[in-house]
Amino acid sequence: MRNSRLMVQGAAMLALGLAASGCASIKDHRGYIIDEALVASVQPGVDNKLSVERTLGRPTFTSQFGRQTWYYVAQNTKQRPFTRPRTADQNILVVDFDARGNVATLSREGMEKVVRLSPESDKTPTLGRDRSFFQDLFGNIGAVGAIPGGQGGGAPTGTGPNGS
Repeated sequence: MRNSRLMVQGAAMLALGLAASGCASIKDHRGYIIDEALVASVQPGVDNKLSVERTLGRPTFTSQFGRQTWYYVAQNTKQRPFTRPRTADQNILVVDFDARGNVATLSREGMEKVVRLSPESDKTPTLGRDRSFFQDLFGNIGAVGAIPGGQGGGAPTGTGPNGS
């Protein structure tokens, strides 16, 4: 009897250990892998777009307007069981170019650029009238294809979605 009790307790402990090991958090790296030696080799006033691309590779994204800027983004994320991934650490390498395509400045940015959005509900606020399901369903009856005043080409009237 005692041996079977020990076996049951051992099996329960083993099952508990296996279940707990499956609840470990996941760590992941996304984006550019920054090599400090390569970043240090890029010199403002010396390098140009071609030499930066050969040294650091293609940027994560580039500016579309204004001064030409390249961004190299690296993120480390954590995900606990049954949750969405969250940014734990972020590093952005910003390379600014002058009008001739030479490196003007190199700078770094971090977690201050991360924004956490928290939606309030499952509804998106919109402008306009708040109508019920039945008003939407039956509100067009008589408004679609109706000829105001017996003439064609008039503006819609009535209580339909385009009427007042």
